[in-house]
Amino acid sequence: MSVMTNAAPAERVPAAAGDSPAAQRTTCCVVGGGPAGAVLALLLARRGVAVTLLELHGDFDRDFRGDTLHPSVLEIMDGLGLADRLLELPHSKIRTLNMMGAGGRGVTLDFGALKTKYPYIAALPQARFLEFITGEAGRHPHFRLVMNANVRELIEEGGAVRGVRYEDKAGRTHELRALLTVGADGRSSRVRRLSGMEPVKTSPPMDVLWFRLPRRESDGAGVGGRFGRGRILVQLDRGEEWQVGYVIPKGSYQRLRAAGLNELRRGVAELGPELSDRVGHLKDWKQVSLLSVESSLLEQWYRPGLLLIGDAAHVMSPVAGVGINYAIQDAVVAANVLAGPLLAGEVRPSALRAVQRRRRLPTRIIQAFQSMIQRRLISQALDAERPVTPPAFLRFAPLRRLAARFIAFGVWPARVKG
Repeated sequence: MSVMTNAAPAERVPAAAGDSPAAQRTTCCVVGGGPAGAVLALLLARRGVAVTLLELHGDFDRDFRGDTLHPSVLEIMDGLGLADRLLELPHSKIRTLNMMGAGGRGVTLDFGALKTKYPYIAALPQARFLEFITGEAGRHPHFRLVMNANVRELIEEGGAVRGVRYEDKAGRTHELRALLTVGADGRSSRVRRLSGMEPVKTSPPMDVLWFRLPRRESDGAGVGGRFGRGRILVQLDRGEEWQVGYVIPKGSYQRLRAAGLNELRRGVAELGPELSDRVGHLKDWKQVSLLSVESSLLEQWYRPGLLLIGDAAHVMSPVAGVGINYAIQDAVVAANVLAGPLLAGEVRPSALRAVQRRRRLPTRIIQAFQSMIQRRLISQALDAERPVTPPAFLRFAPLRRLAARFIAFGVWPARVKG
């Protein structure tokens, strides 16, 4: 794997087969090398905290991972002095979000009008972002990155989590002891499952099929959403390609697949007529990725010695594309609150509670917003008997500006301290 930055590559530590349990120790063990885990590891390493980041896979490349960095995250990167170099990586700038309903009626949210140094959403492949962040973390002597680390157990002593046992690529077991373990391993978090913490789940009314189609300059730019009878088409500008989301009623994928690719091509062409000469690029279902949409929130994000952040603590619906940004803000707050206690050698449950207290309400608010959009807009759009138009409140310019700011920054944007 290459690191697309001038930073020295992060140290990768495959523990030797003969290591004793005492051979691997760190102050903070972060499980999961996604945006939340990588950014937290970087922030802690900058503060002088010894941190080991465990990543299940051998690289960061995944198909159709979220890759939109909103102004809130770009401002965090700017505060770290990293934004300029980050934005040297190939990316596209999304300045508008366009929603088109029945009869050609639609509205546009304009991020370009926001009062910020970064009045756009940067569409940057998540793998390149993670390579950049871990490369920057690798500049610090307190940081270790272990790839192909499959966490199998939590080490528990005296009612507290004291690290993890993980397997390497060869199936050898290693023990990593830590003052604090952070689960940042995504929506299917193994750390969450091992901890016995169960999230409260909701079931959004849709699933999403993701695929790519060629993009032409004449198509325009930005993010677009189109609503038809029984389906929704989302287009995200990825430079030479459109990343296309085809939203379908929950549980209807098998029926669509049984109907064949021609049915999918026909539906895409009906909602996006300009794509009709390109839907033929879909030649195999292997080009299509199904996202089974869910939403959830843990009542409690921590136990003694353990904290969950990002999707491990709260799975987000893809509505408004804010998942990465809320996960990174979790990481910022966690680093702000916990760096001092970690350096002092004692992390009390009250400190972990403080992280949850600062992040849980903003998370509940954005999930409530997503739920409202799902009920009042998406559910109607997926009802083939009802024509749909964008929400009436977005007809008013001040409310469009407010919605754009809410999507760009969230409720209370996090700022890096120290």
